Amino acid sequence: MSHSQLTEGIVPGRLDPERYCTNFADVAPPLGAQEARIAADRCYFCHDAPCMEACPTSIDVPLFIRQISTGTPEAAARTIFEQNILGGMCARVCPTETLCEGACVRMDSEGEPVEIGALQRFATDTLMAKQDHPFSRAPRTGKSVAVVGAGPAGLAAAHRLAMLGHEVTLYDAHDKPGGLNEYGIASYKAPGGFAQAEVAWLVQIGGITAVENWQLGRKGDGDLADLLADHDAVFLGMGLSGVNALRLEGEDKDGIRPATDFIAELRQASDLASLPIGRDVVVIGGGMTAVDAAVQSKLLGALNVSLVYRRSRGEMPASLHEQEHALTHGVTIIENAAPIAIHGNGAVREIEFAYTRKGPDGLEMTDATFRLPADQVFKAIGQTLGDTPANVEVAGGKIKVDGAGRTSVARVWAGGDCTHAGEDLTVTAVAQGRDAAQDIHHVLMEG
Repeated sequence: MSHSQLTEGIVPGRLDPERYCTNFADVAPPLGAQEARIAADRCYFCHDAPCMEACPTSIDVPLFIRQISTGTPEAAARTIFEQNILGGMCARVCPTETLCEGACVRMDSEGEPVEIGALQRFATDTLMAKQDHPFSRAPRTGKSVAVVGAGPAGLAAAHRLAMLGHEVTLYDAHDKPGGLNEYGIASYKAPGGFAQAEVAWLVQIGGITAVENWQLGRKGDGDLADLLADHDAVFLGMGLSGVNALRLEGEDKDGIRPATDFIAELRQASDLASLPIGRDVVVIGGGMTAVDAAVQSKLLGALNVSLVYRRSRGEMPASLHEQEHALTHGVTIIENAAPIAIHGNGAVREIEFAYTRKGPDGLEMTDATFRLPADQVFKAIGQTLGDTPANVEVAGGKIKVDGAGRTSVARVWAGGDCTHAGEDLTVTAVAQGRDAAQDIHHVLMEG
């Protein structure tokens, strides 16, 4: 049976087959060699480099752009990878408009920054296409490190530790490595299996053994004590596995699910036309995950998609660029509204919201309400840590670490979204994994 955007309920095949290919094509096609040279020539090569200061991994942006302008993109890629081994993915998913490009001095004079993200992608893609790994391992140290979580933080830590000569065992709960990069971003940001290609390229350094479908604390797998008994140090980079609840009656109705589950399912789908999507979709939340879920719902053929956030658009965690991307794809953004009731018999049919306002004690509900039709609702109101290892101190619902990534347990470090210092950004997780690896190496070599 064929379906259309007007079909009620949650059904697959709302669009013509070719539309799915078009809708989920690369959202930012790469620069060609000539385009990259022209874009690089716009850089002032600032001595104080505010773009470099704005990068969480401190990539030497003026240097790598100069290397592109002189016709040596492979050298530019090495400059990038020295600081950020996941520079290829970060070039695709970083909110550059609020980081490096937002700090570009061209913004003051022209309102148009140097295309740093696109140039970074050009350089890293050029080198990776040759399957040439730019680094080699130091002499073996005889030390071993367990890395829990094969997401951005774990991969960055594993690569740096292996490069420094340690043996690394990379444990992950999924059947594919990559973490957020593989399961948690919009498909149009990194199509063509790039996340797995990047991991395969990264592990060419050697010294990294992957253990998949292994979850810390799960019966039959192992706990932190087991890892400490088998390894000289442990790095925790397992991200956030839990999802915040709406805390409303009827939240278990059919048609309501976490946005992260929807995005992961879409990322792993071999046939997008087979994915069911609602006619009327409501996404609750205001971050990158909410935007990714909303836009991809529209791209799958949902007729009406509303993204509802409890505060103003200016306070949304998603960047202005991401908000504009949602709007240009037909998503309706409703600000200053919070859900108060779920309506439907067995399955969701409507979500009732109350408008909000700022009061003396913070955000408060008003008496003004409205309802949105919804046969599918995605929750994107934040994630939680889930089970934590025994004796590891937690602050604000996340693992507490010091500036070097050390936890309250000896020989255990942590980084990325699972820590209180995480910012839910791939680039920040990479920086924390890399820096923790350097500290682990220092401690192991001193001991």
